[in-house]
Amino acid sequence: MNDTKHVVCPHCAVVNRIPVSRLTQNPQCGKCAQPLFTGQPVELTESNFQKHLSRNDIPLLVDFWAPWCGPCKMMAPAFVQAAAQLEPNVRLAKVDTESQQNLGAQFNIRSIPTMVLFAGGVEKARQSGAMDSAAISSWVRSQLV
Repeated sequence: MNDTKHVVCPHCAVVNRIPVSRLTQNPQCGKCAQPLFTGQPVELTESNFQKHLSRNDIPLLVDFWAPWCGPCKMMAPAFVQAAAQLEPNVRLAKVDTESQQNLGAQFNIRSIPTMVLFAGGVEKARQSGAMDSAAISSWVRSQLV
């Protein structure tokens, strides 16, 4: 059994190795000393997406959205609430498909908002349409059983 997890810092993108027993104790980044878990989704771009996908040992839930999308704007506060509920067991992140069009294309995003859950660097599930925070948390937990 592995008693440590690699967690990518949401601030400086350095990979930290954290004992599992310390995940819930507000661990800080070894490089920038910022909290590794902020209860806020991480903004992902083409430059940092792959690192967060492949180097986090915790699942990654990505909300693919756009600034002009009404349902996306309605779901944004619920996604933040879900981040507070699911961390440190899941990293939540957002990809603006308007400014990061290549990421939207790479993951074949056809409607927004679309949430994609990755575990072990591979897609585990996806869900399109706006959801409230309880539904987001419940859906993620059901996929990670």
